[in-house]
Amino acid sequence: MQTHTILWRRVDNPGHDACRLLELGDAWRLEGTAVFRQEGVPACLTYNVDCDANWRTREGVVHGWVGANPLDLRITRVEGMWTLNRQVVPQLDGCVDLDIGFTPATNLIQLRRVALQVGDAVEVPVAWLDATVGILDRLQQRYERRSEELYWYEAPRFDYFALLQVSAIGFVEKYPKLWEAELPPTSA
Repeated sequence: MQTHTILWRRVDNPGHDACRLLELGDAWRLEGTAVFRQEGVPACLTYNVDCDANWRTREGVVHGWVGANPLDLRITRVEGMWTLNRQVVPQLDGCVDLDIGFTPATNLIQLRRVALQVGDAVEVPVAWLDATVGILDRLQQRYERRSEELYWYEAPRFDYFALLQVSAIGFVEKYPKLWEAELPPTSA
C-alpha cells in the first residue's frame, strides 16, 4: 500500500490542512483534517473521499465543527446519482468528482482522473460541497495543463483564476491566495 502525505498552510486566513492519499489495491482514499478560521470562528473538519481505480468518486464524508455548530455530512455517488445525507441532489448530472470547498485536497482527484497532457485543457463540472452550510451544488471548473507541474485553473462562479503548481503525485502545492504547501508531499 502506497501512502502520500502533505501539509498545507492557509494563506487568506489562519489555518492548516494535513492530508494523505492511500492506494488501496483497486481504489484510492484521500483523507485529512483542516483547522481554520471561518467567518470569525474556529473550524475543525475531518474529511475522506473514496474513489475507484479510475478516480471516480464513490463517497465522501465530512465531520467536525464550525464554531458551536457540529457537522456530519455523507455524500455518495452511485450510477451517476448524488446524495447528501441520503437526500438526492438532482442538479449534479454529469458530475464525476467531489470537490470539498474548504480543502485543496480534492483537486488531486480531478487532476488524476482527467490526466491531461501538456497543452490539453478540459471543463470539469464537479459536485461542490460547501460543508460550512451543508450544501452540495454544481461547480464549473476548467483546467489547462501548461507544463509538467503548472495548471491554469478557472472557477468563474467565484471569479477565481490562477496558475496552480502541482506535485508529481497530483497535490496542489501552490494555490494562489488560498493555500500553500508547508511541507512538500512525501511518499511511504
